[in-house]
Amino acid sequence: MVRCSPSHLLAGVALCLALAAAVALALPALGQGDANAPELRPDLVQRVPSGLVTRGAGGRYELGFNSAVENHGRGALRVYGRRGAGANDMVAEQVVRRADGSLLRVPAVGTIRYTRTKGHHHWHLLRFDRYELRRAFDHTLVRPDRKTGFCLGDRYDSGRSFRAKPSQAVFNTNCRLYAPGASSVDMAISVGYGDDYRAYLEGQSFDVSGLPAGQYELVNRVNAGRRLRERHYWNNAASVRLRLSWPGGENARPRVRVLERCSGPRCAP
Repeated sequence: MVRCSPSHLLAGVALCLALAAAVALALPALGQGDANAPELRPDLVQRVPSGLVTRGAGGRYELGFNSAVENHGRGALRVYGRRGAGANDMVAEQVVRRADGSLLRVPAVGTIRYTRTKGHHHWHLLRFDRYELRRAFDHTLVRPDRKTGFCLGDRYDSGRSFRAKPSQAVFNTNCRLYAPGASSVDMAISVGYGDDYRAYLEGQSFDVSGLPAGQYELVNRVNAGRRLRERHYWNNAASVRLRLSWPGGENARPRVRVLERCSGPRCAP
């Protein structure tokens, strides 16, 4: 804030007021500015699932996989969570910067919940990325996901060049780690950076016990409900076609082999 001292109230008042106006223009308030100015929206790109592996024993087996989402847009994906007194969850809103520097609030884009699991004691944006295991020949869902949510951040550099990409990671948030009483949380993904999750990390797997041998499709979808505002939605899903087999019988560890990697929700028949 620029303050005018008493000594400046005569000769320097004009200069002081000009400085204050300049600061106000440089830091526009949320919602101010030209509503018709172009929005610098993120563009969330779902990467193809990778690192497929199986594990388990005693007739219970899981198929694990890596997932990753990158931002290839014109602006950062920024999500803010807030909750009132007595509320368990936070309501998430997205904030989009416009070309004139003003900010647009997109309300109620999701739910943010505090999660207590092994290795995770922080706030998660629910349903940011969804996972599906489907039968290949008719695309029937055989296993839904079990993911509890995501703490978004600049976890890795995509290696791609973008005009709005910062020179280094900006958002290294831990989403209010060990703070179940927090009333707010911020999370984001910068342009040119991605957020990734490794196999078996809190829901990064499917229980495949009892599934018959055959071909399946593992589908990952980011922003499936399109509640987050983006430049494009056509690149929000990716999948792999895989073959699941039980060479040692149903009580032995299954084998998984990737047959095809696909930039869409379904591989071509």
